[in-house]
Amino acid sequence: MAARLRKSDLISIGEMAARTGLSVSAIRFYEEKGLVEPIRTSGNQRRFLRSDIRRVSFIRIAQQLGLSLSEIEAEFAKLPHGRTPTARDWEGISRSIGRVLDDQIAQLQRMKDRLDGCIGCGCLSLKKCTIYNADDRLAAKGAGPRQLIAD
Repeated sequence: MAARLRKSDLISIGEMAARTGLSVSAIRFYEEKGLVEPIRTSGNQRRFLRSDIRRVSFIRIAQQLGLSLSEIEAEFAKLPHGRTPTARDWEGISRSIGRVLDDQIAQLQRMKDRLDGCIGCGCLSLKKCTIYNADDRLAAKGAGPRQLIAD
């Protein structure tokens, strides 16, 4: 693969950091986790494909959206190896992440709708608790705020 690459197709780790707004150490961390794979020069310097800017930017956005590194890694496993991902490749990941976000939005909306009257077991009032959670029946569904946690 490296033989077909032009020098202009590659960027240094410093350039990657500057383009993505991340530190060099963060990019090394992502490399250590297998989320990006630099090409090593004969002098053992890291060089990244320009398309890796998208990958690293995606990692940054996905983490801000609350995705774990393992979830990001699972999405990246869907991308092709040995070629730059196409718009269609990224659309597939976008759909998948969109479903995760839709679930998060639904859970946030449930919390917002119930927040002023429902925390913990299902309420803020022991009087209401006998109506909405008589005999603590929600305990059978597990620990925590059962009416707010999506299973």
